[in-house]
Amino acid sequence: MTTPQWIPVADFSSSFEADLAVARLESAGILAVSRGNDIVGVFGPGFAGASARGVRVLVPSDAVDAAREILAADDSE
Repeated sequence: MTTPQWIPVADFSSSFEADLAVARLESAGILAVSRGNDIVGVFGPGFAGASARGVRVLVPSDAVDAAREILAADDSE
C-alpha cells in the first residue's frame, strides 16, 4: 500500500479562508488539509485571521484536478 502524496492546490492569507476551502473540498468528497508555518496566527492561539506566512491547502495527488476546479468555480461566483 502506498501513501498518497499531498499536493498544494491553493494558498490563502488567513486560516479562516483556508478552512473554508477545506470545507468546500470535503463537501465535494475530496480529502483536504490546511498547513501553515504560522499556526497560531498573528494574534495568538485560536485567531483565524491573517497569517504572516499564509496557509496552504493540500489534497492527495489523485484529487488535484478536481480540487482546483472546485476552488476555481467558487472564486468565479
